[in-house]
Amino acid sequence: MIDFLKTALTFPTLLYSIVLAVCVAYWLLAATGLIDTDGPDGLLGGDGDTGGEASGIAAMIARLGLSGVPVMIVLTVLAFLGWLGTYFVHLLLLQLLPDLLRVLVGLAAAVVMLVPGAIVASLLLRPLSRLLLRLRPPAEPSILGRTAIVSTPSVDTHYGQATVDDGGAGLVLQIRDDQPVRFKRGDRVVLIEYLGARHAYRVVSEEQFKNL
Repeated sequence: MIDFLKTALTFPTLLYSIVLAVCVAYWLLAATGLIDTDGPDGLLGGDGDTGGEASGIAAMIARLGLSGVPVMIVLTVLAFLGWLGTYFVHLLLLQLLPDLLRVLVGLAAAVVMLVPGAIVASLLLRPLSRLLLRLRPPAEPSILGRTAIVSTPSVDTHYGQATVDDGGAGLVLQIRDDQPVRFKRGDRVVLIEYLGARHAYRVVSEEQFKNL
């Protein structure tokens, strides 16, 4: 037990131990109802309604195929995987190195662990993402799930329009996508979520929608 704590509280595992401890504290507080579980998503752009750094975080989560998964779940899984990786790197390698080299290699390991951590987190959480998208209550059942045609040169988190055939003159809708420049004029997309604060719809490709 002493060896375990010594490794967990030694650089670089300590960095992930701190993040993981914050995540555990968050979930304990969320379980008691003392904090709003939707707070981090709104703050970090989980709904796609903010710009700058927040939009970048939302876009990164979308690129992992985790749209709809709460930010804190993604962060908790990443922190645990990073902690697990650095723990064994320290246990099997770092403690055998001299002090200066241990710090340099430890710092590199802490950064590099984010890559396999992100890949594994994506594989683990994608089923949850699909489930949440299916369970998410639609704002406008008559529109969500419909196919639209992109009418603007590109679509991103702040700009984009598409038309929907309603049997008449057609509807012109504002659309948004977390992966900029993925869609262009004439592409077929599917409306999957209404972003009330922005009066726009989040979209995915027809192929991606069929795989949800």
